[in-house]
Amino acid sequence: MDMKRVIGIGETVLDIIFKNDQPQKAVPGGSTFNSIVSLGRAGVPCAMVTEAGGDHIGDIICRYLQDNGVSPDYVCRNDNVKSHISLAFLDEHNDAQYIFYKDHASVETIQNFEFQNSKFKINSDDIVLFGSFFSINPVMRPVVGKLLHEAHKAGAWLYYDVNFRKNHIVDLPDVMSNIEENMTLADVVRGSVEDFSYLYSLTDGEAIYARVSNLCNILILTDGARPIRVYAPNGCETYTVQPIETVSTVGAGDNFNAGYIYAMMQGLQDEASRIEMAQKWSRDVCRQIGNNISDELVVWLKQ
Repeated sequence: MDMKRVIGIGETVLDIIFKNDQPQKAVPGGSTFNSIVSLGRAGVPCAMVTEAGGDHIGDIICRYLQDNGVSPDYVCRNDNVKSHISLAFLDEHNDAQYIFYKDHASVETIQNFEFQNSKFKINSDDIVLFGSFFSINPVMRPVVGKLLHEAHKAGAWLYYDVNFRKNHIVDLPDVMSNIEENMTLADVVRGSVEDFSYLYSLTDGEAIYARVSNLCNILILTDGARPIRVYAPNGCETYTVQPIETVSTVGAGDNFNAGYIYAMMQGLQDEASRIEMAQKWSRDVCRQIGNNISDELVVWLKQ
């Protein structure tokens, strides 16, 4: 599979990470954003389709993309919108609990976003990574949904990270159709057992795949430190998760996605090799407070 570019479609935030209620680090983030930046650091040609305020945080976000090899040309800046902020509180296991502060999209934001990205052409040799609430938000869906359908029609390869958070359960009646449409558009769907417990009140892997098998061809099901399962029409493969002493789990799943895509772009054909690379990227980011792969991993990848 000869893929030339990865396009991320998602939101951006400034992540402020706390340990013992004290701020440790502030870094640009967002689920898809974290994946794209790590891929950019690894030398993969990338672009990020997103929005940011016309404020200082928006400047930081765009500069961070550029500094890490990601094109910021498709970041829609709006002077009338404040950039989003996320507070990530690490518990005793270094797992993060989040509080989000968002200036929700206005009609003007959507119009600007649609106009800016009308110039954006997705090609058959592109990979499109998308997910989280940004991809299902009813306010943004007319524009994001159009981009995804255009990508699918163009023959691009789509990777959907469900990444559905508990605080959005109240929105399920309004977004379930968008979630399931995303699954039908994607070549690979990645979700956690926790995601599907919120969506369908299911925690058994076989039951989860039975519920979504008519929507997606390949499902990568993660479950924290428990084994990873990859479901496909021809059966299920299970992969052990190697234990690791974590510093922070912020960005763990995002970098799993990035590592999987990187492995595919490097021509690794078998699923075991792709999952191994995905875990390598995820473990790397768990060893630090930050959202992206380390300089050490970047050096190793480029050897």
